Amino acid sequence: MPTQLIIHFCPLQTCQSRGIANSWASPPTEPLITAIGAFMKLSAVIAITFMLAIAVARAETDEVPAVAEKSTLSWLSLTDQGQYEQSWTDAASLFQAAISTADWVRSLTAVRLPLGQLKSRELASATFARTLPGAPDGEYVVFQFSSSFENKASAFETVTAMKGEDETWRVAGYYIK
Repeated sequence: MPTQLIIHFCPLQTCQSRGIANSWASPPTEPLITAIGAFMKLSAVIAITFMLAIAVARAETDEVPAVAEKSTLSWLSLTDQGQYEQSWTDAASLFQAAISTADWVRSLTAVRLPLGQLKSRELASATFARTLPGAPDGEYVVFQFSSSFENKASAFETVTAMKGEDETWRVAGYYIK
């Protein structure tokens, strides 16, 4: 008569309740599966918590401050009203160091006057940055506006605001296309 080897793959408790306590039973699998499942759930919770913490920290430091947008819109209002000299005075020192008042007024007059009055301006994007090409490290927001003027139906304005040492947001760059 051939020898039979019977291996039972059942949790030890189930095998014992069936009276197979002395047979070849697999090691207890239910507690192991439960432990692995708990570990995976815990790992997932830790990973999600970590990702949320990073996202919140980044959002707290890299979000576009409402005061930057308000300051930028106020500055744009000066240019819309033809107050070019005042827009230079209210701009960031970086801006003022790059162009004289007279050159700013002359340049802006040449660009804005032919466009006519502003008809509409809509914020297309706002991007926070800590570094920009050709500028010292700091806190910047690059605003892009889709604008319409009397004599130019579609224009794109890019305005860069920077946070000064006095914590005030001022325009440091302006470009219209």
